[in-house]
Amino acid sequence: MKARAAQILAQATPKFDAVWDALDRRLIVATQAGLPRVPQPYHAIAARLDISADEVMARLRHMLEAGIIRRIGAVPNHYALGYQANGMSVWDVPDERIGDLGKKIGALDFVSHCYHRPRHLPDWPYNLFAMVHGRDRAEVEAKVASIAALLGTAERGHMVLYSTRILKKTGLRLGA
Repeated sequence: MKARAAQILAQATPKFDAVWDALDRRLIVATQAGLPRVPQPYHAIAARLDISADEVMARLRHMLEAGIIRRIGAVPNHYALGYQANGMSVWDVPDERIGDLGKKIGALDFVSHCYHRPRHLPDWPYNLFAMVHGRDRAEVEAKVASIAALLGTAERGHMVLYSTRILKKTGLRLGA
């Protein structure tokens, strides 16, 4: 079942039909390796592109809404922080409750990201994913048990898929 899980996850590709211009492309190139580690990163990017910080934020907001970019967020190196066990917990919950339950799980301080994915029945009944990090597997399992308790009777099954190696933590990169 875990091999099938990898195959299903690989098929999940976002699709969009949006327009973006040369300045949007320059903005993506300027931010794709990460935001500058300064008190006002959007101002630093704006200065580099010779536009205002407000325009940087407006363009990023537009690209998020249009699906050109998926998110802006921190990507910590959990291994460097001492978290050696990383488990993607996958849950079968009622589709009509996915929004409410996902928000509750995503708000937990030990969940780095939580999202909805389609089921692929009969092989893959899971529709809610939550990444849990721990110093060891026992810690991850305890945190997963906390999620199960939070879900209560809404949980109809789950499993934890553990990382076996470190993969690159970057998305698609545009050339300059």
